[in-house]
This record gives sequence, C-alpha cells and structure tokens, in this order.
Amino acid sequence: MSELQRIAEELDAADPLAAVRGSFVLDDVTYLDGNSLGALPAHVPARVEDVVRRQWGELRIRSWEESGWWTAPERIGDRIAPLVGAAAGQVVVGDSTSVNVFKALVAAVRMAQEDGPGRDEILVDATTFPTDGYIAESAARMTGCALRPVAPAEVPSALGDRTAAVLLNHVDYRTGRLHDLPALTAAVHAAGAYAVWDLCHSAGALPVGLDEHGVDLAVGCTYKYLNGGPGSPAYLYVRRDLQPRFDSPLPGWNSHAEPFGMRSDYAPASGAVRGRVGTPDILSLLALEAALDVWDEDGVSVAAVREKSLALTDFFLRCVEAYVPDGRVESVTPAAHGERGSQVALRCDDAGEVMKRLIERGVVGDYRAPDVLRFGFTPLYVGFADVERAARVLARTLAG
Repeated sequence: MSELQRIAEELDAADPLAAVRGSFVLDDVTYLDGNSLGALPAHVPARVEDVVRRQWGELRIRSWEESGWWTAPERIGDRIAPLVGAAAGQVVVGDSTSVNVFKALVAAVRMAQEDGPGRDEILVDATTFPTDGYIAESAARMTGCALRPVAPAEVPSALGDRTAAVLLNHVDYRTGRLHDLPALTAAVHAAGAYAVWDLCHSAGALPVGLDEHGVDLAVGCTYKYLNGGPGSPAYLYVRRDLQPRFDSPLPGWNSHAEPFGMRSDYAPASGAVRGRVGTPDILSLLALEAALDVWDEDGVSVAAVREKSLALTDFFLRCVEAYVPDGRVESVTPAAHGERGSQVALRCDDAGEVMKRLIERGVVGDYRAPDVLRFGFTPLYVGFADVERAARVLARTLAG
C-alpha cells in the first residue's frame, strides 16, 4: 500500500459523511461525474413505483389533490430553498434551467426598465454554458436590449447607467472557478441593475446565501449535486420583495391567480407561484422530492458538504501531482478555496481519448472540448479512496 493510499484510508475512516454513501446505488466504478448527473439515491425507485402504481394507477386524477401533485412545485421548492440559502416561499420547481433563465432574465429587464428609462443592455458571462448565452441573446432581442458578453471579473467595470440585468454563473462549468457572488451582486445593485445567477454547479455542493447576499433572481438544475435524476426539473428563485413585480414572459395557467377559473385574461398569482407555467412533470418532480430526503434523513449540512468537497479536491490535486509525470496535465481550476467549486478540471493533450480510456478502466469523469478533463466530486458519495484511485489510474492511462 502506498503512502497516499494509507492517507486515503485514514481520511475515509474519519469522514463524518462516509455513512451517507450507503444511501446511493453505487458499484465498483469510481464515479466522478456527479457534476453532470448525480448518482441514484437508493430509496428513489420504490418511491417512484408508488407514484406510478398507486398515485397514478389507483388514485389517478384524484392524486392532483390527494397526493399533493398540484402543490408539488412550491413544496419541493421549499425543500431546495435551505440548500441555496433561501427562506421558504421564494423557490418554485419546474421546467428546465434554460426556460427558467429566460423567465428570470426577461423579468429582470422588465423591472429595470420600469425603474427608469435608458436601461437597454444585458451583461452576460462571456464564459457561460452555451445555452445561457443563447437564451440571453433571445431575451435581449425580445426586450430591445443590446447583449454584451463580459468576463465575470470585469463585470464591475462594465456596469453603467444602461445596464438592466446581469446573468452570471456561480461556478464556471468548464474550469470549476467559483465566482464572487456577494461582491458581484453588490456591484450590480450599486449600478441600479438586477442580478440573475445560474447555480447549476453550486447548489448542493457549497453554500450560496441567496437571501443573505440579496440576490434578485436565480435558477438551477437538480440533476447534478441534488441527484434528482436525468432531466429532473429545474428551479427558479424570486426574492420575496420582488415577487409582486415579477412579470414572466411565459404566463401560463399554472401561474394564474385562478388557474381553474379558465379566464381569457391573465392575472398572476401571488408569490413564487408566478414562476410556474404549465402542467408540471409529476414523475420527475416526485423522483426529485424523494432524492432530497438524503439531506434530511442523513442530517447532512451544506457546510459539512463544502468542507469535504474542498478536502477531496485538495487531495485529488495532491495525488495528481504525486502520480502524474510533470507536463502531462495542467489544472485550470483555481487552487484557492474561495475560488473553487466542487470539481477539478485538468488540461490535457488528447483529452477526449484519455477520458474514453479512463472510463474503460472504471474511472468516470467527462471531457469538454478541446482539451479539458473534468472530475466532479460529490461529497455525499465520493470518498478519498475514490480520489486516490482516480489519480493513480489517470497516471497509468497517460503512461499508455
């Protein structure tokens, strides 16, 4: 046994979250792709079977009321709220991240333009996940704004009297860089604009503090660190004091003040319900609800998850440095804890082929063109022995 293997064993033995691993369906594969799709919580299949066989199969239409289907988007939103630092009544679950980005960004511009004339520019993270950029471009056309891509670090100097809204990622999907949400939000507010944050790579992995830092609007997916399953619905956060002004560009019957009144004119409901559109995807929604039980039943805190996340990524970088020959990989993830999410991205020649061979050898990460190997660390089920093995197999793979 090598020294690093011994250290990994000691760290796993002392890990207060180690027992949570048993709440997930795992095998001998070292799974480091939870930043793309979280592992399956072990109790979810039985819960989904109940939804299908009893709630749908037996109760049928009665389940909208008797099984709580109708109120699920807000109920599950309140389950997610503490994981992103929000009080109840501000998060609603439904639709995809892309759809929620569109709602939030257009609503932010509309509020800014209500505040005063001349707000006709949207700033967007220049390194954003492509879909956010596509949505921002469409939102700009719809609202008569100019779209201006800006690196997050340059946002404070780019803000001005024309800025209506700023769309930013909390964690860069490619590099794992954690952006300064409190400082950037404060800068946006000082300029009289509205901040929209994409939390896809941070919710469930690190503290966010939406209420604490006065974030206006935020969106995020649930299939990464929240383990909601493939295609599980996203969520939308609308700060409480902004809810009466939230003007969704997608007004649907689910967000109507009288959804069963079937009126021809639209009157928005009160609260975060305004973020709903159409009939929710009940099967995926209730699978997500079951997945969130892990946080409650295992008594997991976001602070504990963050502490382990940093320890895992530190240890992975240490193992890579020890095992991988100099010059074969380069970390593009910041070393500073305050600038790091819950993944490590390594620049590597022929990264696509390298990741393919890693997966064949039982270490699953993913690849982002043109040259980045991504390894995501979900503290709920990733251990230090996984980390050491991944680095060791990476070194062997690079050696041929």
